[in-house]
Amino acid sequence: MKKTTKRDNQGRFAKNYSEFSFVNLATYTSPEIIEVKQRDWVQYGADNNYFQFLIDRYNGSPTNNAAINGISQQIYGKGLNATDASRKPNEYAQMITLLNPDMVQKVCYDLKLMGQAAIQVIYNKARTKISMCEHFPIETLRAEKANEDGDIEGYYYFNDWPNIKPSDKPLRIPAYGTSKENIEIYYIKPYKAGFYYYSPVDYQGGLQYAELEEEISNYHLNNIMQGLAPSMLINFNNGTPNQEQRELIEQRIAQKFSGSSNAGKFILAFNDNKESQAEITPVQLSDAHQQYQFLSDESTRKILVSHRIVSPMLLGIKDASGFSSNADEIKNASILMDNTVIRPFQELLIKCFDKLLAFNDIALKLYFITLQPLEFTEVDTDIQDKEDIEEETGVEMKKFSLKKIDGTEVYETKEEAEAKAKEQGCEGYHEHKEDEKTWYMPCKSHPVDLSSDDVEVVLGTLNDSAVKLNEDWIKVAEQDTDSEYSDEDWANYLIKEKPETTLSKIKRIIGLVSATENNVGSVNDGSEQSRLDSKNGLYRIRYTYRKGVNKSNSKSRAFCTQMMNLSTQGVVWRLEDIDNASYSANVNVEFRHEPSLRYDIFTLKGGVYCQHKWVKVLYRLASNTEVSENLGNYNKTKTIPASYIKNPIGYKDAAIATTRLPGKGKYPN
Repeated sequence: MKKTTKRDNQGRFAKNYSEFSFVNLATYTSPEIIEVKQRDWVQYGADNNYFQFLIDRYNGSPTNNAAINGISQQIYGKGLNATDASRKPNEYAQMITLLNPDMVQKVCYDLKLMGQAAIQVIYNKARTKISMCEHFPIETLRAEKANEDGDIEGYYYFNDWPNIKPSDKPLRIPAYGTSKENIEIYYIKPYKAGFYYYSPVDYQGGLQYAELEEEISNYHLNNIMQGLAPSMLINFNNGTPNQEQRELIEQRIAQKFSGSSNAGKFILAFNDNKESQAEITPVQLSDAHQQYQFLSDESTRKILVSHRIVSPMLLGIKDASGFSSNADEIKNASILMDNTVIRPFQELLIKCFDKLLAFNDIALKLYFITLQPLEFTEVDTDIQDKEDIEEETGVEMKKFSLKKIDGTEVYETKEEAEAKAKEQGCEGYHEHKEDEKTWYMPCKSHPVDLSSDDVEVVLGTLNDSAVKLNEDWIKVAEQDTDSEYSDEDWANYLIKEKPETTLSKIKRIIGLVSATENNVGSVNDGSEQSRLDSKNGLYRIRYTYRKGVNKSNSKSRAFCTQMMNLSTQGVVWRLEDIDNASYSANVNVEFRHEPSLRYDIFTLKGGVYCQHKWVKVLYRLASNTEVSENLGNYNKTKTIPASYIKNPIGYKDAAIATTRLPGKGKYPN
């Protein structure tokens, strides 16, 4: 407050006061660790509440919140596992009980957020075994002063450390391995130079920016809620009112002019004279929006740097740099972050868990199952064994095979092969020997496939009927063949008839059409009608061969390889052509699902576990039709009510890869 004096209009001295205040911005560096003589415990932070400061920065900063959540989730991954679990099932079961997933997940979270974590170790009555391990909230613990040897022998528990009174008596819990009591605290913290009792967080340098990000959001929120601050200054030049009058004036102005809904309003003032008028002075900040945008962006960048996040996309944060467009860069960033950020946390925890398990005579090769996509791992199955790969990559290798023989996955144990066989719809296993080692392949025998002679017969028949529609026909759309509504409804929805020219009518009637140039067998021009085509000759429906499964884990059949090559070249077939190849030739007799039926290519495609399907293709006659306005909204076709069902027998199975059909396409018996 500054005091001034001046003479009034009558020559008397009057006291005038001008009130103002300063707002000091607090700065936070490393936490203070204080040993107080009267206390047995060591304070963490000037107010003994630094853990709460970290929690506040987590709750207040969106970027810091996302980083901590993302990294702690990656540390835990899909939980703990052991590479030698199959060899030590009893020890593995004890480990799962002792280190339960809920406890481990909370410890991972505390370690990242707080820089340290605590586990409550509970022994049996005889203190010969650890019976239970529980997560202990780290913010409720304070370290005991070290003894003469520099060892911390205990920790003190209290649920409200900032408000502890001299009369309060915190609960002392001995540190792990320092007592004969049945409950101890295992304190987990990484080594940090200059810190003994507590460990600062790994993102310590970004805390100021986390607080800055929080304050920027608070500023903008208050600016909207309060309206006037700090956009203008109102001076009353007709004397200084008392405190009650000041509060009343302040309240009325706030009610009338604050809040975002009052933006754009003007103030109308009535005064006795010019000397007593209220003065309103705008307080303008030059380029305020650019400044706040810079601070916001800079805060985000610095927080990500403090967490060593190579790409924000790894945490689900959109990056405007264009980084997300390069899959290789994302892969490299993910691998780098996993090795430099995630793994050190995991290794610290595994060392601590190993120590606890050792007390119960449990020795396992622990690892965290990673959240990394399998595609981001690079392993050499010819050099490394399964356990080494599991430990190195964090990928549970029993979920997939390490080796293939003739394109089919094989496994090291009978149990793995039998489990895979059940997934495939068969039973048992059979053996393969390679490099003096026995491998186990799912199913009692190889799936029955088309013989080379059968393939030649079927493909020969299909080649004779292969179709490439001539230039008079234009492809409109493709659709899986399992639609409930009729082909006619589908076609009529996507195309419409237009007036036909005389020339085109004559051409169509007398059949003056030319075959499309091609080099695929005896491909014809598709002039031959199908029972699925429209009777007025406006549209035709043909079938093409396509992948039915996104990823293929086995070697493709010769039949499927040839069919995919033909389809890639634009070859299509009538339904009659497919049936002819299935039923006219005495093909794959041993593979028939029913003795009276031939091998049905339309529903079974290439055979057992086949990963392909048939797709229906619609063509329109160019001269007589045009595209319907519904083509741009193709999804609407699935909502057309069927006036009648006009689909070929087996159309639902034809649209599904055989490996996804009930029984995987294998023999019913």
